[in-house]
Amino acid sequence: MGDLKLVRKFEVGVGFFNRYEKLVKDVVLPYQEKALNDQIEGAEKSHCIENFRMAAKKIKTGACDGEFYGMVFQDSDVAKWLEGAAYSLAQNPDAELEKRCDDIIELIGEAQQKDGYLNTYFTVKEPDKRWTNLQEAHELYCAGHMIEAAVAYAECTGKSRLLEIMCGMADHIYKHFIEEGAEGYPGHPEIELALMRLFRCTKEERYKELAMHFINMRGVDSEYFVKEKEKRNWTVWGADPGDKEYAQNGAPVREQDKAVGHAVRAVYLYTGMADAAMETGDTTLTEVCRTLWNNITQRRMYVTGAIGSAYEGEAFTKDYHLPNDTAYAETCAAIGLIFFSNKMLYLERKGKYADVMERALYNCVLAGMQLDGTKFFYVNPLEVLPGISGEAQTHKHALPVRPKWFACACCPPNVARLLSSIAEYAWHVIPGALFSNLFVGGTLDLSDSFGGKVTLETAYPYDNKIRYHFAPEQETMYVPLAIRIPAWSRNTKITLNGREVRCEIKDGYAYLHGNYSAKDVVTVELDLSVRRVYTSNKVSANTGRVAIQRGPLIYCIEGVDNENDILSVSLKKDGEITVSEYLPDKLCGIQELYAEGYRETVSDELYSFDAPAEEACRVTLVPYYTWGNRGLNQMRVWIPEEA
Repeated sequence: MGDLKLVRKFEVGVGFFNRYEKLVKDVVLPYQEKALNDQIEGAEKSHCIENFRMAAKKIKTGACDGEFYGMVFQDSDVAKWLEGAAYSLAQNPDAELEKRCDDIIELIGEAQQKDGYLNTYFTVKEPDKRWTNLQEAHELYCAGHMIEAAVAYAECTGKSRLLEIMCGMADHIYKHFIEEGAEGYPGHPEIELALMRLFRCTKEERYKELAMHFINMRGVDSEYFVKEKEKRNWTVWGADPGDKEYAQNGAPVREQDKAVGHAVRAVYLYTGMADAAMETGDTTLTEVCRTLWNNITQRRMYVTGAIGSAYEGEAFTKDYHLPNDTAYAETCAAIGLIFFSNKMLYLERKGKYADVMERALYNCVLAGMQLDGTKFFYVNPLEVLPGISGEAQTHKHALPVRPKWFACACCPPNVARLLSSIAEYAWHVIPGALFSNLFVGGTLDLSDSFGGKVTLETAYPYDNKIRYHFAPEQETMYVPLAIRIPAWSRNTKITLNGREVRCEIKDGYAYLHGNYSAKDVVTVELDLSVRRVYTSNKVSANTGRVAIQRGPLIYCIEGVDNENDILSVSLKKDGEITVSEYLPDKLCGIQELYAEGYRETVSDELYSFDAPAEEACRVTLVPYYTWGNRGLNQMRVWIPEEA
């Protein structure tokens, strides 16, 4: 892993993600910056920047005006925004944005205590309670996100101020937990993966040691949070320290075999574990990560790549429990699954990990943000009924329209940082190989690896052709290219300059080896046939139902396209499904699907002995990621199917 070349020299080109790159740069980051400064009219208050100002003033003068506002982990919103801004600056230099980031970083430095400690909640509100409530207070979680921001900002801009600040905080944590022997581990994992990034950036072994400490200690004393609560007389929100599933601490991590509890915490933990396994060669840890990943993706993941079935605890529940209308399916959890899958892909080169990254990205993550970049979903249900969704006691979390911001605003900046760093997941540059995992159009500078540039040209996911062009510094460049062949593509064709080539296909990747000139073009033609998706009969919510997929995209039906009544609609089993031409002016550019189906007319009575009348109809489907962009609307992914 030490030889891994981070994908920082990538220029997004024409194609699907070009719009998102511009959206993040021009709309999302400025909008979120305003939200962090409480400048969005009608939106939930953030107070993030003001919290740092108050902390800085208190450190300087001993007192501050006002009180801390927001979640105990409010600092992390600023961290994720800064990380997203760093990636954007690497792609699109912007002196004004960089200056504003530098100013925020200076403010963060002013809010840091002399011993390196950094957390505005404890500096402003609870200065005498540091490190006494690891279960609830999220000190290590906030530190982790700010460490990630520091590493990203240093790598993308070359500026080390935030890195210096967070090395100070990491050193403080090391002293407290390693040198002074303080007990405990994070209530909310995150710092484990962050410390691995910090180690890789700085080469300081103590940061890897600290990451391994938190991983290895977790669950060894499964009663730690119970004992911790007995020692303190305060709480953040009265969380149950005995709920070991929720906190993934019921057993040491190497003995865990099912993904349980809070879904975001789980996949952040597993990401750190997989990264540590990759760096240390710990095969036992690798096997545990493989087991947990399989449990998630084969028994506890929605067809959209969403995870977390229950509002209670934002959590995994049981195998095959995947309710559609009450799904929690937090945007952050899908992002965390992408992080975890990406690390697993480094551990073992199997296309199934990239397939899951793609599924979560194109469906759940993109659905988490309005197409205009100014509204966001925390929860991503697979069925929405206005009047019930967002209103019934059991469905209040499943909003039918995206809010401008949240009191708990972890998801919006998480989307921004993922989309602005998409190249990290699309490409893996390792010694002796270039892996093309996700088909994102753009140019990758490989001058220091393979002596030139590679450009991926595509209109994917709405077109089936992926083209690789080469720009060698000399006459040719040798590129050992591994291209993912998605599991949904039944018939895939690979050509070099129009001639079909034979290549090794292994674990979902096609391996090509060649010296390429500027005239050479490798073309991959994927099978974008519409596929019907069925679940195991163990998933009770989907009995007699079907989902529709084309390429990586899951489709859904919305009321606005189907007479404002999707509940009476079913699809004809084995009926024809046709694909529209590309519609550039609809939902920022999509292709609709048109399926043969039926519409039932039933009695207005709640219960009736009269059989429904049925007539044939055409059912219109749109990509799931676009739902909820046309006002209050019904939506359904899993649709009844009839002969």
